[in-house]
Amino acid sequence: MPAVFVHGVPDTQRVWQPLIRRLNRKDVVTLSLPGFGSAVPSGFAATKEAYVDWLLAELHKLPQPIDLAGHDWGAILAIRAASLEPGIARSVATGSAALDRDYKWHQVAALWQTPQVGEQVMASVTPEAMRAGLMSAGVPAADATEASLHVDETMKRCILALYRSAIKVGDEWQDDLQRITARGLVMWGNDDPYATPDFGARMAQRIKAKFVSWPHCSHWWQLQRPVEAARELEELWQST
Repeated sequence: MPAVFVHGVPDTQRVWQPLIRRLNRKDVVTLSLPGFGSAVPSGFAATKEAYVDWLLAELHKLPQPIDLAGHDWGAILAIRAASLEPGIARSVATGSAALDRDYKWHQVAALWQTPQVGEQVMASVTPEAMRAGLMSAGVPAADATEASLHVDETMKRCILALYRSAIKVGDEWQDDLQRITARGLVMWGNDDPYATPDFGARMAQRIKAKFVSWPHCSHWWQLQRPVEAARELEELWQST
């Protein structure tokens, strides 16, 4: 019964390492989304549906039920997987991603979702610009430098396809949250610039999960609050 971690955008599986080092358990699997520091399968559309299908296929390769954890887009995909196949996860821990029909995409996401504009924005994204942007959003300097090294043309194309498929993801997927049966945890930073903590609280209420938010924490709680997040995860697993 492994613990499976799913990263978000524009990260790779490396984003989990500060947290994982604080865990007592060793049966940990970190998945790399196609195009995010990993190969893209032939014909892969990089839409939200394609990523969910890919995630479910990866989870089916592992002993079940699984302790599933996701951040940012990894959180949305994990929640969706647990709603489509309720028996696949023993627990679901998510955070920093709204799945809510009242959520309005943040400014950068809206630019990505706009044809031609998104391509122009991506053309201006250099490793230096990505590093600066991540640091301004609260990512520690060393982690921002590491993440920026993996933002290539493949990742950029996948990000655009993913976000353009998800303009109305709240309308499309919110109602299925009621199907989730796994014990849950939702973690958030009070200073998240992309989605305010009230969206996390509402998510927790809908899936009957514990909600935790941290002051002076931005979007990447696994980097900014690794000790606290690891403690919350282990309490979740011990109570399941």
